[in-house]
Amino acid sequence: MEKIFEKLNPYMTRLANNPTLKGISSGMMGSIVVTLVGSLCLLLVVFPVEAVRNAVEALGITSILLNVNSFTIGCLALYIVVMVTNALVKSYNSQEDGIAAAVVGLMSFLIVTPIGATADKISAIPTTWLGAAGVFSAMIISIITAKIFVFVKAKGWTIKMPDSVPPMVSRTFEGLVPGMIVAVLFIVISGLFAKTSYGCMHQFVYSIIQIPLQGLGGNLWAMCIFTIAAQLLWFFGIHGTNVIAPIYTPIWLTLDLANQASVAQNGIGAGTNIIGKAFFETFTFGGCVLGFVILMAFFAKSSQYKSLGRLSLVPALFGITEPVIFGTPLVLNFTFFIPFVFGNVIAILISYAAIASGLVPTLMGASTIFGLPIGFHAAIQGSWQAVVLQIVVMVILGLVWYPFFRKADNDAYKLEQEAAK
Repeated sequence: MEKIFEKLNPYMTRLANNPTLKGISSGMMGSIVVTLVGSLCLLLVVFPVEAVRNAVEALGITSILLNVNSFTIGCLALYIVVMVTNALVKSYNSQEDGIAAAVVGLMSFLIVTPIGATADKISAIPTTWLGAAGVFSAMIISIITAKIFVFVKAKGWTIKMPDSVPPMVSRTFEGLVPGMIVAVLFIVISGLFAKTSYGCMHQFVYSIIQIPLQGLGGNLWAMCIFTIAAQLLWFFGIHGTNVIAPIYTPIWLTLDLANQASVAQNGIGAGTNIIGKAFFETFTFGGCVLGFVILMAFFAKSSQYKSLGRLSLVPALFGITEPVIFGTPLVLNFTFFIPFVFGNVIAILISYAAIASGLVPTLMGASTIFGLPIGFHAAIQGSWQAVVLQIVVMVILGLVWYPFFRKADNDAYKLEQEAAK
């Protein structure tokens, strides 16, 4: 394993530090406020308890909540193109003005978006490409915009203003040339795609890139491979989630958005995708080490594991497991290699089977934020069954950890007894 790590470490380090992946990851994380607000509004409208739905209707806010959902999750591609472009520019050059580039990115996205018309023949932008279907287009446009913006400014191909001009005005003029270049590029792209059978860039990206990627990355076995890779990196002390997340987040997020659209139309359980970002975060809560922490806190004989368990218990209940990972340690600790690396896969398989069999409704796909205690991630997915399943999965994983914990605890206890003599 050490030899494998020596071979892989340089590549994994470069991957983790890749500015494009870091920028995409940072930008996508920024969308969590948008998706969380939209998810909670939708949850109130379709809440599985009739009394709650009736209260929402009695207050007359159903249409307002649905509008909020439409202008948050339904327009997510617009938010992503702004946030990812901004994050990418800063990732490529921390001294650059990411906001100016983000505005250009938004402009470019709208340039390649076809205009429609209402029944009254009033020009309008269809919402087709503003939500989940336009997410991959948004990311591609963000990457192109950010690279051109940074490249042009690095070459000095900008309008320089005298030092007496206020900095805000100078930055505006500096962004004119790269902004015009990007605008012309996407005007040409829009014109070229308009002459093809696809009709627009969004349709091309959706058909050729997004759908195939969702098919490859949005299935059970792909999720298992992703999580094993992430845990292997964690085992060697590399933040595996940060390395792998930029690859799977766009794919799983679009699957969640599709579920939310189905739920908005047909209610809880109407989602068509079992796999998604919400599924992963709910059922691999805290890296599935909570059961191990409880075992240490309440069943350890050795002072070492008992103390560590009690210190780590509260953070672990909120999904914060670094004290366990680096305090046990689980990093490069072959005693716990099997449960640490493969525990998430077991949780995924159990959860997938429970949903596929109909015991638990498909998750709503609501976005979650880091730091929520156990049960909350599942609760906002719209069903009590999801909460029960999350807790059951943690219990089962505790049983998986038990024989490895017992051996390590017994060994530590013997050493402590010998030291006491």
